[in-house]
Amino acid sequence: MIGQRNSAAWVVAKHVLISGIAFVMLYPVLWMLGSSFKPGHMIFTETWFWPQEWNWQNFINGWTGIQGNPFSRFLTNSVVLSLGAVLGNVISCSMAAYAFARLNFRFKAICFGLMLMTIMLPHHVTLIPQYILFNHLEWVNTYLPLVVPKWLATDAFFIFLMVQFFRGLPKELDEAATIDGCGPVRIYTKIIIPLAFPALVTTMIFTFLWTWDDFFSQLIYLSDVSKYTVPLGLRLFLDSSSQSDWGPMFAMSVLSLVPCFIVFIVCQKYFVEGIATSGLKG
Repeated sequence: MIGQRNSAAWVVAKHVLISGIAFVMLYPVLWMLGSSFKPGHMIFTETWFWPQEWNWQNFINGWTGIQGNPFSRFLTNSVVLSLGAVLGNVISCSMAAYAFARLNFRFKAICFGLMLMTIMLPHHVTLIPQYILFNHLEWVNTYLPLVVPKWLATDAFFIFLMVQFFRGLPKELDEAATIDGCGPVRIYTKIIIPLAFPALVTTMIFTFLWTWDDFFSQLIYLSDVSKYTVPLGLRLFLDSSSQSDWGPMFAMSVLSLVPCFIVFIVCQKYFVEGIATSGLKG
């Protein structure tokens, strides 16, 4: 009986400890959520996230936007940009991964090694050459510099992820399809892609989240306020030289998290399966 009590007490203590750690980790998000309902003068004067005064005007003012641009425009721009990046990465990276995993061609190992080396190359190293190139193409202040590279399989991380997944599929499927008269294209579209759905969903989730949250690249290439995305739109609420609208900014920050939560919750099953079966587990 004493042993059972000690065991039950340990289970309770363990859950209390885990709940406390989870609360500490989630506190910044809870503070942002609570600040979205607080009046501006109470946001930085209270450390507790629960608002003493509820101010729904923050959401109204934030949704109205700034500089004549409603926040819905920033959301629409982010959705368009993210969908273009997702489609580009899924199509181009899966094709490149299929070539590395299933096809035989000259210098395959060298090309794969060079591709892996680009993962270790910092983005800031290629920023200036890319900007000069896109500027000569007159792509600056458009979405092309942010979308077109995704259609050219430039994200080596996703290629590597799908290569590991494709290598785990039985090659007997390719051989059976070849006997039935299928070429590489039909094997890719009819066999590999349906079986690689978890890896494709993982690529979709990561690409969507990284594109949705990307601030630096969009700041570099976009200058027209009407083309701003959510991260750049949130920055408009803050002005270092005059008054900053913290309440509407936090309110719109909460709304901007909703698509990310929805995407992750809906695709969580395939996300975990794609990570677990793509060779990244060790």
